[in-house]
Amino acid sequence: MFKKIMVPVDGSVTSWKALEKAKALAELCHGDLVVAHVVLTYSNAELYVQEAGGDILDVERTTMKKLGTHVLDTAKSKMEGFSGKVEYVMEVGQPASQILNLAEKHEVTDIVIGCRGLGGIEEFLLGSVSSKVAQHAKVPVLIVK
Repeated sequence: MFKKIMVPVDGSVTSWKALEKAKALAELCHGDLVVAHVVLTYSNAELYVQEAGGDILDVERTTMKKLGTHVLDTAKSKMEGFSGKVEYVMEVGQPASQILNLAEKHEVTDIVIGCRGLGGIEEFLLGSVSSKVAQHAKVPVLIVK
């Protein structure tokens, strides 16, 4: 356990807390990390933009990828001094499904993920990324508040 930990980061306070927890666990267990960022796609809006020619969508994706690169660069700076191996990956898609796909692809032993704190009706209707990952992951998931 904790030999290869995936940590999804999105720039939120809880994702940075999850990164710190994963870093500590990996150091304690002599493990490695996979730090992942998922650039969100816009399902319904994407269809309309594609019909209109796709220019707006390309601009938006480029902007989102730049922001994703910034998030991963921030993660790299927070990992200074870590003695294990760290991989940084960025994917485009729906966060929960991409995190689950990446976990399998990279054969991680655990996932450490920040809780976004959705509550009440929002969580009932939408579900949070962390709860979807916890429900469907094939490996243990630690949700950090």
